[in-house]
Formats: sequence, C-alpha cells, structure tokens
Amino acid sequence: MEELLRRFSTSAPVAWLTAQAVVLAAACFYALMLLLAMPPSQIQRYKGPLGLHEVGPDQVIVLCVVLALPILLVRRLPATVFAAVLGEDVALGNLFGARPWIVTLLLLVLAGYLAARRPTAAAVGSVAAVATGFAERTLVPHGEPVGEAARWSGQLAFVFAVAWLFGGVYRKRREYLEALDEQTAARAVMAERLRIARELHDSVAHSIGIITVLSGAAARVVETRPEQTRQALTGIESTSRETLLGLQRMLGALRRAEPDDAMPGAAPLAPAGSLADVPRLVERTADAGVRVQVTWRGERRPLPPEIELSAFRIVQESVTNVVRHSGARTCRVAVGYEPTGVTIEVVDDGDEGPGGPGRPRPSAAAGAGGSGFGLLGMRERVTLLSGRFSAGRRPEGGFRVAARLPV
Repeated sequence: MEELLRRFSTSAPVAWLTAQAVVLAAACFYALMLLLAMPPSQIQRYKGPLGLHEVGPDQVIVLCVVLALPILLVRRLPATVFAAVLGEDVALGNLFGARPWIVTLLLLVLAGYLAARRPTAAAVGSVAAVATGFAERTLVPHGEPVGEAARWSGQLAFVFAVAWLFGGVYRKRREYLEALDEQTAARAVMAERLRIARELHDSVAHSIGIITVLSGAAARVVETRPEQTRQALTGIESTSRETLLGLQRMLGALRRAEPDDAMPGAAPLAPAGSLADVPRLVERTADAGVRVQVTWRGERRPLPPEIELSAFRIVQESVTNVVRHSGARTCRVAVGYEPTGVTIEVVDDGDEGPGGPGRPRPSAAAGAGGSGFGLLGMRERVTLLSGRFSAGRRPEGGFRVAARLPV
C-alpha cells in the first residue's frame, strides 16, 4: 500500500492536477482579495482620472473575476501574465483611482516566479513596473512631486530586486539539484555496469578456465588415450552447458527486472550463488586435474545473500587462478564462520612445481586470469561490503588469497 501511494503521488498526472489546483486556488484568492480591497460601496464613490465612477456591485464582482483569469495561464505564459497584471494595476488606478495592495504583491510574486524561469524577462518586467509607477505618480493631474515619487520608486525597485534575487536563488538551486540527480543516475548506471561485469567475469572465467585445461589435455592424448579424451570432452560439454544456462538466466533476469521493481519475488539481476555451491565447484575443478581440499571452520549458518554470493565468487575466482596459472595439482580452501563475519582463504603451492619459485605467475602480476580484472573484482567486492582483502605470494612458495566479510 505504501509503495502504491508513493507511485501515485509521484506520477505525472497527479503532479499536473496538483499544479492546476494550486493555480486555480491562487486565482480565486486573488479575486477575493481584489473584492475585499475594492468593496462595491467604495467603488461607487471612486472618481478616477477618467471620471468613471458609476459601477454596480455585480459589475465589481465580475470585474474581480475577469482580472483574476490571467493567473490561470501563469505556468505556460508567465511573462504575459506579468504584463497583464501590470496593465490591471494601471487600469485600476486610472479608471477607478484604486490601487489595491494585492496587485502590487502579485507583481512581486510574479517577478520572483519569472526570475526562476526567465531571469531576463523578470528584470525587464520589474523595471517596467517601477517606471510605470513613477510615471503614474508624476504625470497624472495633481500628481506627487518628483522627489517623493522617486523615493517611492526606489523603495519599489528594491523590493522587486529582492524578489528577483529570491527567484534566481531558487533557479540555481533547481539547476544544482537537477545536475546532482543526473550525476547520481550516472553513478548508479556505472555501478550497475561494474556489478554486471563482475558477475559475468566471475561466472564465466572459471568455466572457461576448466574448458581450456580440458581441451588442452584432450588434444594431447586424443590419439594415445581415447578414454581420457572422452572424459575430457564430456567435462567440456557439461561445463559449457552449465555456463550457457547461467548466462541465459542472467540475461533473462536483466530483461525482466526494472530499476524500480519492488514486486515481491522479482528476479535478481544475476543467478544467485552461495557457499553451498562450493562442493559442485570442487567437482568441476577436479575434472580439470586440480584437487581442491575444503575445510569448514565454525558453525555453518545461512548468511545474507550478498555475503554468500561474494564469498562464493571469491572462492571461485581464486580456484580459477589456480587451474589456469599456478600449475598446481592441489589447493586448499578454508571457510571460517565467525560470530561477526566469514573468512575465506585459498592457498596453493604452484610455485613449488616445475619452474621453481622464480616462475612468473600471471594471476599475481595481472589480476585473475591474466586479464587484469580477477583480483580487482575480488577486491571491489570485499571493499563494497566493508571487508578486508589480501592476495600475494607466500614466503614458503605458492599463492594466497584471503578475505574477511563482515556480517
């Protein structure tokens, strides 16, 4: 219900209707204030410069309603409405000798509103309003002295300048918020692209590593050991199918999911993975000729989905590095459950194999898979979850990846 109300309150039709209701209320308020400022009993006694003073009560009401009609167009034609209200001020003063305060107040409000949308037009309108007031006070018969009119015009110019300044501040604030929203949206898009890139890399890199190793082994023994070749091809087929299904699930979820999707049971943006998938990962790695020894420490328990997924991806990427780059036949994975988090450690002794300790290791030099993104992706995952990550050679030989994710 709360989500429905939120979407309803922020929808375009509701916003449009709300704006129209505010404009209509402002027009009604302006007509009422005009009527209160010019009651029919007083209008009948007004004798303006043009001598028009015989006006009935009904005519006064109609006049106030007509004078308020231009306000209905203020959102589409603010400059035109400002000019119309300024003309009303001049007409009321010359026809009836009436200068209601509400007209001057409306001009100030319109000047600020116009400054928020069209600052140049607001400045021109404000100057025109001050000049018109000065002319009316000095040019009409029995007008005010020039000095008094100039002093009054100066005060009016100051008030209009304040209104113009407030409108300009509002305009700058609106532009800043719009720019901030655009930057936030751009950052969100970039973060989502990086997240999808990490998921694609982590979900595909391991499978491609297994396929690479199995295809190489099959090519070497295809003529001498047909049974091993058949096993390798079977492993390639099963790994390829699983990878294809994972990619299909990911692409399907990306097509179905919406940025503001809040429906229960909505598909995630990527196939879920967890530490429960580690045994299957071990089986697939064994097909590539690397035996993985898994040690579980502490009491195993369900973890938050983002922790489960990141922990599994770290194990998966580390094991992929061992398969593709270390030359090791075994590696050790230790997963420790702590009261405040979970630890992951992946160790291999690949540098003790052929080539000795000086043999270069692409996964350490260039990131996981030699592509420059494996170790970086693991570090990003841990950093986003406020954890700790380390990766590097061991003094006794081999390579070690360690991470701790807080819960």
